[in-house]
Amino acid sequence: MPRKPFVPGAALVVAAALAAGLTACTGGSSTGDETGDAKSGGTASSSPAAEPGRYQTLPEACGLPARGTLRGMLPGGDQRLSRAEAKKIYGGQPDITYDTDRRVGCRWTRETTAGTRHLSLDIQRVVSYDAAVSDDDKAQGIYDSKELAAQIPPGGNGSPSPATPSPSATKGKGKSKGEGTTTNSSTDGKGKAPSGSPSGASDPSADPSTDPSADLSDSTAPRVLDDLGDAAFLNDKLVTADSGVHRDVTVVFRTSNVIVTLTYDQWSTDKTMLPDSQELQDKARSLAGELSESLSE
Repeated sequence: MPRKPFVPGAALVVAAALAAGLTACTGGSSTGDETGDAKSGGTASSSPAAEPGRYQTLPEACGLPARGTLRGMLPGGDQRLSRAEAKKIYGGQPDITYDTDRRVGCRWTRETTAGTRHLSLDIQRVVSYDAAVSDDDKAQGIYDSKELAAQIPPGGNGSPSPATPSPSATKGKGKSKGEGTTTNSSTDGKGKAPSGSPSGASDPSADPSTDPSADLSDSTAPRVLDDLGDAAFLNDKLVTADSGVHRDVTVVFRTSNVIVTLTYDQWSTDKTMLPDSQELQDKARSLAGELSESLSE
């Protein structure tokens, strides 16, 4: 058979085509690498995730308050307690929770002839699952909703914002200079009617069922607290029921991504013996400060 003629120009064309193909493949691979680096660089250059909160776990709630603090908040007068009774009262009853790293709580109760006192503690660790929202900001939002629900007047320095007193509170104020700032003139500040004066329930303006907050002075009214944690407020409510009267003092504070709610109340079967607001608030605030320091350690 005759041999095909060899054409040098055709060989050069084929070689050039092969070289172009190899160059195109190499260029595509290089482009892919650059694209991958660009994605990595884009991820690195985007906004970083919000900072996590300070707390990753929670302590055991029943063991937080000091025993001496609990004795002061749950007095028994002259009542003597056995070792078993003391352990039952001061040891507390832990709340049932499904994740103790997210929420813990404890409750204490002591009944006496003078009335019953309850103390409860709830500690919540807040975690934000939004990369743009920090744990602290998420916790602050929850705290704000609690303060709003409690209708705490805005203010600071441990005192409420100025407000116009209610008509019943105005009626209850004393007229002499020697009288205090309490709005309930039928009591002596300790829940007892002064000697020779009518019972607090005899004056509708001083009747807790008519105006439960009438006996609160400016120093004990619900208010924002500026010396506790990152944010805090105190609420005080006097509630009457068929079985008697009770005062509930609540302190809520936030420290980083943890929110602590402390509730302290006293019950009395005698509606003329109003639980003392100042005493309950002082003890609740003292315990709240103790808890804040303990969590900060």
